[in-house]
Formats: sequence, structure tokens, C-alpha cells
Amino acid sequence: MSAEPTSYRATPVVAGTGQGRALLLGAPLSFWGGYDAQAGRIVEPGHPQQGMSLAGRVLLMAHAKGSSSSSSVLAEAIRQRTGPAAIVMCSRDLIIGVGCIVASELYGRHVPIAAVDEATWLALSRLPDGLRLRVEVDDERGSIVSDHRA
Repeated sequence: MSAEPTSYRATPVVAGTGQGRALLLGAPLSFWGGYDAQAGRIVEPGHPQQGMSLAGRVLLMAHAKGSSSSSSVLAEAIRQRTGPAAIVMCSRDLIIGVGCIVASELYGRHVPIAAVDEATWLALSRLPDGLRLRVEVDDERGSIVSDHRA
């Protein structure tokens, strides 16, 4: 594996900068009923990452699922610092986006969301679990940088 950082292009969804260890979800997650914002754990029965924390992680989630109430649970997790540091998805999701926007506006806590194409998703999903990623998103462009030295 290269010792130099690798950068991936992304489409902006919600602006901000976040970094942390990557966590690739093996299945979509509904924050409403699937995530305990207070404990900071995935609680959805049968989810491949059940029991894991998203706190401070760069969440790699191809697609979301579930209720429009997911945005309120995500915003609360971000407020309590039990939510992800950044989110990368294959497709834009309005509900997830609203959760991050609400957390930014109400609590001053910024969690960027970037969308990537299928080829980039495949490359990201092959990165080692826990690799440090930095997600940088502004109104015009987004990037995801993996630091193989971390």
C-alpha cells in the first residue's frame, strides 16, 4: 500500500470538514430505531455493525433507509458528540442531509456529507477498516483523503 495520501473526488451534499477512522457499514442504517443517540451505538437488530459506535468516525454508508425521523436522531447524536465526524454515501439522501444541517444550524456542530460515484465507492469500500480519512466539502467540490501512514 502506498505511503502517500490518496485523494478521491466527491460531490458536495453538506459543507464542512471532518476526519476520523473509517467505518464501512455492511447494510443501510435507519437512525430512527437503529441508532441510540445517547449511547452512541447501532442498535438495529441483525445489523452487521450492531453494537458499534459511530462517534468520531467517518461513516461510509452507501444508502440510508428508514423514517424521516432519522434526521432528528442524527442531529441529536451530533449534538451529543455520539454521531459521525463525516458521512460518505453513494447517493444523496435528503433526510441524512437535514440531520447534519440542523446540527450545524442549531448546535454549531458541522458534519460534512459527500456523495461519490460507484467507482469511488468501490475503492473506498476496499480501504482497511479504521483507516483515517478526512472529508472536505464546500459549496462547489468535495474530497476524501485517505492517509495510509495513519
